[in-house]
Order: sequence, then C-alpha cells, then structure tokens
Amino acid sequence: MIVSYEVTQPAPVSRIEPRWPIALVLIGVFALLAVLPLRVRVFPIWVPYVVTTSVIVSMAALSIANAKQRWLKIETLVTFVALCLAGFAIIEQLKQLLSEMLRHSGEVSGLQLLASSIAIWLINVLIFSLLYWRIDRGGPEARVNGIDTQPDWIFPLEDAPKRALADWRPTFVDYLFVAFCTATAFSPAEAQPVTSRAKLLMMLESSVSLITVVVVAARAINILGN
Repeated sequence: MIVSYEVTQPAPVSRIEPRWPIALVLIGVFALLAVLPLRVRVFPIWVPYVVTTSVIVSMAALSIANAKQRWLKIETLVTFVALCLAGFAIIEQLKQLLSEMLRHSGEVSGLQLLASSIAIWLINVLIFSLLYWRIDRGGPEARVNGIDTQPDWIFPLEDAPKRALADWRPTFVDYLFVAFCTATAFSPAEAQPVTSRAKLLMMLESSVSLITVVVVAARAINILGN
C-alpha cells in the first residue's frame, strides 16, 4: 500500500495518550499476518514479530522515558514503517488470492479462501484505524494537549457543544469505529472527512474491503455452498 501523506513534526507535549489499545491492535495485525497460510504470506514468519516488538518497545519507552519528544519522533517513524509493511502485505495477499481464483487453482479450498478473506478484512480495518489515529490533527499528543491543528475528520460531538464535553477529543476508539464503518458501509457513517488525504485514505480502505468481501469472500461462500 503506497499512501501519500505529510508527517507532521511532533509539537512539545506534556501529556501522552495511553498506548495499550494501539499495542493490542498492532499485536492483532501482525498475529493475523503470521498465521495466514504460507501460500499468501509475503514476508518471512519472523518479520511480524520483529516489527511488533519494535513498535511496542518504542511505545513503552515513550511512556517511561524523560526525553518524550525524542521518543515520540521514533515512535511515529516506527509506527508508519509498520503500517506501510502491513499495508503492502495485505495488498500482495489480496493479489495472490485473486490470481489463484482466476487460475481456478484446485489447491485452494473454499474454507481457506474464506479464512484468508476474513483475516485480510480485519487487518485492513486495524491498519486504517491506526493510520487515522496517527495523522488526524497532528497526532494523538497534539489532540490530547489541545494543540489546534487542521482536522482531517469532524466528529458529531464537535458540532453539538451543548452535549459534548468542553475538552472532548477523539481517541483511538473513535478512529477504530470510523475505520470499521468505512470497511462495512463503504462510506463515512459517523465522522466526516474534510481534507483530501482523509477522503483518499477512506476511498482506499473501502476499495480493499469491497474487493475482499465482494470477490474473495463471495467466491469462498459459493465454493462452500457447492
């Protein structure tokens, strides 16, 4: 997956958003990549473990180290590298599945196709939720510290000041919900994208999800039904 974006330089921070939900998601992403069948595996089996460990170590260091600005830059870089690797992996896996389907390969059963399509769909949702969380409004630390930057998404609570808390800021769960809705409804169901990069990313996520569900999963169900 090749995505054009501009990495925002981290601003001085005093508070750090909790990283345990992100760590769990990354573990889930690379665990799914590790258990995919060998026929659709892009990287050697040790790569997911090394990448996951690197990101979690940088997040742990950010939480406990005094030089938070330095570790925030390291964590940002490592996270983007991990997301690019995971995105490239699911695109290649999807290409391999489509190629096997077009060749009518007898080596791939309906159950294998279904399991692979579910894994790719889940990875797609988790990758884009992390990407949305990482880029919106300058990143999580800019949001939690109230640093005003250009929003990529506008959430309903921001347009309802009487119901929203004065210091409300979107957290990772909000971006996970946006990514889930984009992959299931193929359209923004809650937060509205307001920048070009946000719209392009949601289009890319929807496209991967559409191909996975309509082509691969549907073919798998058809094979199982017969």
